[in-house]
Amino acid sequence: MISTLLVANRGEIACRIFRTCRALGIATVAVYSDADADALHVREADTAVRLPGAAPADTYLRGDLVVRAALAAGADAVHPGYGFLSENAGFARAVQDAGLVWVGPPVKAIELMASKTRAKELMAAAGVPLLAPVDPERATADDLPLLLKAAAGGGGRGMRIVRELAELPAELTAATAEATAAFGDGEVFAEPYVERGRHVEVQVMADGHGGVWALGTRDCSLQRRHQKVVEEAPAPGLDDTLRTRLHDAAVAAARAVGYRGAGTVEFLLTADGRPYFLEMNTRLQVEHPVTEAVFGLDLVALQLRIAEGAPLPATAPPAPHGHAVEARLYAEDPARDWQPQTGALHTLHVPGEPGLRLDTGYTGGDTIGVHYDPLIAKVVAHAPTRTEAVRLLARALERARIHGPVTNRELLVRSLRHPDFLAARLDTGFYDHHPDALTRAPDEAESRLAALAAALADAAARQHGPGPGTVRLGAWRNISSQPRTKRYRAEPDGTEHEAAYRTTRTGPVPETGERVVAAGPGRVTLETGGVTRHFDIAVHGDKAYVDTATGSYTFTALPRFTDPADRTEPGSLLAPMPGTVVRVADGLTAGTAVTAGQPLIWLEAMKMEHRILAPASGTLTALHAAPGLQVEVGALLAVVQDVQEEPKP
Repeated sequence: MISTLLVANRGEIACRIFRTCRALGIATVAVYSDADADALHVREADTAVRLPGAAPADTYLRGDLVVRAALAAGADAVHPGYGFLSENAGFARAVQDAGLVWVGPPVKAIELMASKTRAKELMAAAGVPLLAPVDPERATADDLPLLLKAAAGGGGRGMRIVRELAELPAELTAATAEATAAFGDGEVFAEPYVERGRHVEVQVMADGHGGVWALGTRDCSLQRRHQKVVEEAPAPGLDDTLRTRLHDAAVAAARAVGYRGAGTVEFLLTADGRPYFLEMNTRLQVEHPVTEAVFGLDLVALQLRIAEGAPLPATAPPAPHGHAVEARLYAEDPARDWQPQTGALHTLHVPGEPGLRLDTGYTGGDTIGVHYDPLIAKVVAHAPTRTEAVRLLARALERARIHGPVTNRELLVRSLRHPDFLAARLDTGFYDHHPDALTRAPDEAESRLAALAAALADAAARQHGPGPGTVRLGAWRNISSQPRTKRYRAEPDGTEHEAAYRTTRTGPVPETGERVVAAGPGRVTLETGGVTRHFDIAVHGDKAYVDTATGSYTFTALPRFTDPADRTEPGSLLAPMPGTVVRVADGLTAGTAVTAGQPLIWLEAMKMEHRILAPASGTLTALHAAPGLQVEVGALLAVVQDVQEEPKP
């Protein structure tokens, strides 16, 4: 019997596993890096053990330190979560060699499935359909497009689409470097890239007594950078024949490797409905909550039960009911190539309506750092039908209060309400097909109203202090005055607004004609066009966060006059995020000629590699980046001057 469990992970998955442990009466142990010393998973655990350092390679990927931590804390079992060491056979073996219970599949099953190349060979022998591999060294134009994939990992790391043969060597190098950094294994393989394919997977659960459950299907086609963003169960639009074929293939895959515990068999469905085996993930998936909702199960509880040697509670899984959809809330800017964002998360609140579930590793007041995945939370909705679940999730995200770094919240809402998604026209290129519709700037008129509300709230706070009181009639000076103005820049699109109003005995009167019903430091009510609207305002530093019934806005308060020192030299390449320079282009020095779009510098942040491109053809007149250099957001990396310009001294 497991009495104390160490979770060899962090963030939302550690918190989620702890939740089940509390329900089962199991004591919990967290491990944490120096960067995570105050993290939520550390605060929620009964005991915590420090892993000195901040980088994953020094902390969460150090299996020896994790095993030592488990023994020091008196744990008798280890759960790996997902990512990090969850599919590392050596770590699983070390856990068992230390006399601890491993809450995961047999070491042999991990070894067989750890390499996607070996897994495909095994699945072919088991009769599971799969795509034929392509040797990158012998690839021709007829093999394009190709998908490069890390053999030892997932989560989109080490994956690249290659459409031009000339790009293959550079993309192989980049994929290998990213795979090495993320998984400690640089093996990369290639296979045909299927255009407009669907990513559909089957959750399996197997015990040590011959029982194997196929727990329905999930569609995970909405992806960016080959990483899932929206997932749902069951996968919509599959006929019974195809669904049965996927279930049978998944069970065959599990039996072929003597599987035990929770696992996922992933398939790629072509546009005409042909399934091909992608990989088997020998762990719990990020998107497991949608399966839990539909089947009424706790998969972590089942993992623990099976690890203790018990069989599955029945020969067949319970009947599914309803539909569930999950959205991953990331600290990233979709309009700027999905750049990860960092900083203080002042507020995180998602409405707690029936049918909604929030899995997160953060609370308001926490900081999102540079070392790990930018996932903030997963929001899950479950309802009798797909339409109801999607509507519930979209509205919950729309009403959520998220104050801090830029997130993908607006993109998620627009995705869930997009006609193609609503009609279940899904494929892995969804975000490539609809970039403008999904990442457009907010309506300018709505943004202007929100900026006006921020200005009125600021005026109320200055007049009566930051308390909760609301300013109504007679609270403003009874003198004639010039319009008062306040300037804001909308984030992240950069649109500037100037809010102007006059102060009178009856209250502030906006120059743009709206009627101010009430104005306080935290809430402003405006009437415009006969419609009354409420605006909730929170201020942190120079940022004002405005939440409405239909959207949220972030503004930076601007000074009345621009500081000339804020101007940046044309052609400056600035770090878009905090990170580490991992390499620069071969032969790149001051004086080198570059072409527009040429990759110059590679920056690693949040476990992903980001390329800094030449903004125009010209001459590199300054290079401040070097491999190993840690930079803050906005740091000057290099300067490229137009070919027509004379180099500056």
